[in-house]
Amino acid sequence: MSSTVPPYASQFQHLTLSFPSDNVLHVELKRPPVNAFNIPFWREYGAVFDQIAVDANVRVVVLSSAVQKAFSAGVDLIDLQVTPEHTDIARRGLLMRAHIHDFQRAINAPARIPQPSAVDVRWAATDAAFSIKEVDVGLAADIGTLARAPKLVANASLLNELAFSGRTFGADEAKVLGLVSRVVPGSRDEVVRAALELAAGIAQKSPVAVVGVKRFIAHAREHSPEDALDYQATWGAFALQTKDLSESAAAAKRKQKISYDNLGKSAKL
Repeated sequence: MSSTVPPYASQFQHLTLSFPSDNVLHVELKRPPVNAFNIPFWREYGAVFDQIAVDANVRVVVLSSAVQKAFSAGVDLIDLQVTPEHTDIARRGLLMRAHIHDFQRAINAPARIPQPSAVDVRWAATDAAFSIKEVDVGLAADIGTLARAPKLVANASLLNELAFSGRTFGADEAKVLGLVSRVVPGSRDEVVRAALELAAGIAQKSPVAVVGVKRFIAHAREHSPEDALDYQATWGAFALQTKDLSESAAAAKRKQKISYDNLGKSAKL
C-alpha cells in the first residue's frame, strides 16, 4: 500500500492524501499561503474525514501542512464577513447559526472518526508558534478551540491568559498548557517524520483494540467513572470475542509478530 493514494483523493483541491506506510493515511493541508479556512476548504476538510471514517484501509491518520511556513492561520477573515441575506433579523440569525454549526461539524470531524488522528495525539516542532487569535478580530473562538481546550488542557489559568490576550506562544508553552504532548527537535519535516513513525507503530496493532481505546478515552472524558465502566463492559461484551485476542496470545508465545485484519468496510463506530 505504500506510496499509493486512496480512491477519493482526487475529490479534494486543498488536501493532499497519501499512504506513506501500510494503513497510515497522511492528510496534508494545502491552501497557500497559510492554510486559512475559507468555506470550500473547511467543507473539504469535513468531507475527507467522513470518507476516512468508513475507509477500512485507514487505521491511523497523520494531519500536517503541505505549506512549509504554517500549519493553519485559522478561519479566513473574508468568510467572517459573510452574512445570510434576509430582511428579518431572527431568520438571518438562524441561518447564520446553521452556517456556524456546519463549520463546527467540519472542523470537529477528526474527533468523530474511529481512527486515531491529530486530535488524539498532538506534537509540535521546536520552532512552532501558536495563538488563540480570535479576540484580536473582535470574536470569541467559537469553532472548536474554546469548546474542546478546557476539557483537554492541564492549565486552565494559562488557557484563559492566552485566549484573553491573543498573544503568540511557543511549543514549550504549548506543552506546559497540555495542548501538545511532545516537542520534537527541529522543524516541520522532523515533526512530520516522527509522527509518521508513531502512526506506523499504532497501525500494526489490533484495529479492534485501537478503536476501543479512542472510544473509551472520549467517553470517559464526558462521563462519570461508573458510566465509563458500564460503557466499557458493553463494548467488551463483543470486543473480547475478537480473534485478535487469541492470535495475539499465540504470537506472543511464539515470540512472533502478527498482522491483523482491517475492520470491515463502513465500520463507523
